[in-house]
Amino acid sequence: MNKNEAELLNLPADPRPDVPDTASDSDRSLAMRDAAIAVPGRVYDIERSLLRWLLDALGDPAIRFVLWNGEEVYISPGRPVARVHIRDRAALMKITMNPELHFGETYSAGRIEVEGNFVAFLETLYRAMANARPRGFGQRRLRRARYRARANSLNGSRHNIHHHYDIGNDFYRLWLDDQMQYTCAYFPTPDASLEQAQIAKMDHVCRKLWLKPGDTVVEAGCGWGSLARHMARHYGVTVRAYNISAEQIRYARERARAEGLDGQVEYVEDDYRNIDGRYDAFVSVGMLEHVGTDNYGTLGEMIHRCLKDHGRGLLHSIGRNKAAPMNAWIEKRIFPGAYPPSLKEMLEVLEPGGFSALDVENLRLHYAKTLEHWLWRYEKAADRVRGMFDESFLRAWRLYLSGSLAAFTSADLQLFQLTFARRHNNAVPWNRAYLYRDGGR
Repeated sequence: MNKNEAELLNLPADPRPDVPDTASDSDRSLAMRDAAIAVPGRVYDIERSLLRWLLDALGDPAIRFVLWNGEEVYISPGRPVARVHIRDRAALMKITMNPELHFGETYSAGRIEVEGNFVAFLETLYRAMANARPRGFGQRRLRRARYRARANSLNGSRHNIHHHYDIGNDFYRLWLDDQMQYTCAYFPTPDASLEQAQIAKMDHVCRKLWLKPGDTVVEAGCGWGSLARHMARHYGVTVRAYNISAEQIRYARERARAEGLDGQVEYVEDDYRNIDGRYDAFVSVGMLEHVGTDNYGTLGEMIHRCLKDHGRGLLHSIGRNKAAPMNAWIEKRIFPGAYPPSLKEMLEVLEPGGFSALDVENLRLHYAKTLEHWLWRYEKAADRVRGMFDESFLRAWRLYLSGSLAAFTSADLQLFQLTFARRHNNAVPWNRAYLYRDGGR
């Protein structure tokens, strides 16, 4: 990350300009067309008006926009946290038409630059949007611009997962921990290392599942397989772990063989919908985001079919306080088919099998800290990422990781761990002491 993106600027605030926005929808479209073919270096009144309209619709974030001729536009009464440089007229048109989608597109292409702390800029933007008042045309237009998520059918899920996870294990090795865990870590203390926190996360999950030697466990969406190996090695269980990412399954099998665990852990390259057998415990860490609410009933029926009468389960998922679509740019470019559910929506998974929710924990700030570690490692490896792919890819994933961090610190995203059991199961923990006794295991 360059100096401009890494340092918070000390910028003076402008008085809020009193410029009414009176253009109708049709007038605005015509004006945008005419402005787009005008002299590139000149800034027209309609362009200033469009940018002020956009800032107003986004909730007046404390952000100063700098147009291609050096002119600045700023309407918030607060002190600006960053400058956003719009390099050309077409970029302005795009972010005005659909800011949620096209900011990521134009930033990745280098047609927008952020001067100031990148994460602080995104936090400011997210908080302003969350507090934005309904303002007629502007808010309606932003809602209409929502991107439709791709389906998570059997074939659709394979395509969606391949898009994100099969871009190369060497890329993920650059910035994940040595166990290749791509989900929220658990920090027993704020100064724990990423490696320590990821091991602590796996123990935290295992304790919540009350694992004991001889248990059978099924895992839906196992990533690179670290949790399955950890459960087998440290808790004496046998695990069948499912995943539809060919790259991840290949890595997991090789590592299990190298560690002498292939007799206890079986990695299956298949969809969660095809899980069979009967198990003492079900676990899913970081997969529910890829299922889609239309398939929650199917997931719940599978768990009901496969979990023994005394069985217990855990769902670990990015979520929201209130149902809302995935960010359009992330859904299109980074995580196709992704949807972080609300807690209410997560509970829909339990209904088909008549399961009882036992406990819910929100690890939002733990995910923020996890992302701090990932982003720091990613920036250290920036030259290697650029060499593997290109500048646009480097910038896209910088935006994705930074935006995710900002979404957790601004509370736009949550991280829920939900444990459950069959409703008639009375052999459940009396309190939470078992989670912390003797350091965990």
